[in-house]
Amino acid sequence: MPVVPNRGGVEAPRDLVALGLQAARNAIETEAAAVSALADRLDGVFLDVLIAVAGCEGHLVVTGLGKSGLVGRKIAATLASTGTPATFIHSGDALHGDSGAVTTRDLVLALSASGETAEVCAFARMLRDREIPVIAMTGNEESTLARIATYTLDTMVLREADPLNLAPTASTTASLAMGDALACALVVLRDFSHHDFARFHPSGALGRRLLQGDDA
Repeated sequence: MPVVPNRGGVEAPRDLVALGLQAARNAIETEAAAVSALADRLDGVFLDVLIAVAGCEGHLVVTGLGKSGLVGRKIAATLASTGTPATFIHSGDALHGDSGAVTTRDLVLALSASGETAEVCAFARMLRDREIPVIAMTGNEESTLARIATYTLDTMVLREADPLNLAPTASTTASLAMGDALACALVVLRDFSHHDFARFHPSGALGRRLLQGDDA
């Protein structure tokens, strides 16, 4: 059987390599379809969330666990860099004291693809008891998290992108895209400018380019 050597000297059958390449293509197509489907879900609920975040007097606190937590960190960073005060609190840490950082002036964006992540749901209950609004970002609008939340952003995907339909792939990509959509809409609502962006990014190639443009 023909084989393809790799850098480690281990040889893989060419037909297996071809199947792997097809899986890679399928993954990209599946994730692209998942992101594209989100556009039709930017309805009244998304507008309510947009208005709530724009009017928030405190911070948008993003929380999640596992892969959703990693996506949540990126969403918080994007929001913060584009004019929306935002920070990330790990849901597990929130149950061990970090929830004290959340005030009644804040909003919380909670990520869980299933909407049943125990720590995320427990944190959301604590916030509800303190009358702090929770925005759920989940793929299950009937989930525990969705029932607890004040608002629910639907990031449901038909399947994950991996061949086993198990690894968080399309679902995390959809959540990331929904977070970016929120950030982009807020840029417009806040009339956030190139100059504002430059003030938040004084270092690195991007910051230098923007600041040089201001000096021109």
